[in-house]
Amino acid sequence: MFFRLFVLASLLFINLYACKGGYAACVAKVKDSHAIQNNTLQIPLKKSTRLLYTHSKPDAKILKYDPFLSLYLIEDPKPFAYPFDINMRLQLGTAMVTDKSSREGKFIENQIGLNTLARYSEPLLIPSLLTSSCCSLEGVVTSRDIIQKEYLKHFIDAKKSEYGDIGIRVKNEKGSVIVTASDPFFEHNPFQVGDCIVVFDGRKVKAASTLMRMILFSKRGVKHKVKVKRGNQYLTYIVTTKKRYGGGELSDTFLESRGLYFDRALRLISIEKKFKGYGIKKGDRLIQINGVKIKSQKELREYLQKAKDYSSLLFERNGFQFFVNIK
Repeated sequence: MFFRLFVLASLLFINLYACKGGYAACVAKVKDSHAIQNNTLQIPLKKSTRLLYTHSKPDAKILKYDPFLSLYLIEDPKPFAYPFDINMRLQLGTAMVTDKSSREGKFIENQIGLNTLARYSEPLLIPSLLTSSCCSLEGVVTSRDIIQKEYLKHFIDAKKSEYGDIGIRVKNEKGSVIVTASDPFFEHNPFQVGDCIVVFDGRKVKAASTLMRMILFSKRGVKHKVKVKRGNQYLTYIVTTKKRYGGGELSDTFLESRGLYFDRALRLISIEKKFKGYGIKKGDRLIQINGVKIKSQKELREYLQKAKDYSSLLFERNGFQFFVNIK
């Protein structure tokens, strides 16, 4: 009984005085909460839940799953007394924290959508929690870099684990936000590669990270007013948010909206039922589209932007090559 009281008193001390410089208290909190188990993150949150980052389906009651970022929200039958919160306040510093050590640093690039995670100034501790000195979550550290807190909060708070899309991918370039890819299968897509996004819903666009959050966190069916600069012209478009199909841990070739998902070697890993009659199977590797050789997801995406007609696909299966005509 005395030991249990001592442990509870220690946890209360950690929780109340974690902001008093350094990250030793956060290391202790990660250890005591078992936030890292079997090389996966299992972070205790409020309402008897845990946030997991893992590529394996957990053996627990799953409340929500995000396949884009490999996040799970599960029920915690033995909740931790002092759960972690998402820090949406001003942060005065961050560190990667494990159950053994911490490493302070800072963001050098923010997360741009699902495909480009945030970069950190120090070598990554994988896996680890990124926290403030008060032990509040600033992100989770993965082998793909850092999933920032805004995405964690969106996943936890949203009723459904899904993202919005207006048919573009963007990057920062010399102080501007530039369209790097335009989805040819996105109905009535007005955007072109090279467009500079100037204003989104009345707000001046200054960073690709902020723009992509506004798009991804937007509900389906919502209309947006977007002003772009194309060459010397300024153009304004009204676009409607639709469902995002690819990105992050999933392939992002633009064929995902048609039900075809690939690995990095362009092998099929998921096929919708409507393609069953075409004779393609999981593991088949895409080699060509309409006679054009394709070696990567990037090349496939770039080709599709130029010619959305992908009727003749050449696949390879166990050394045997065959054509499939899809419209």
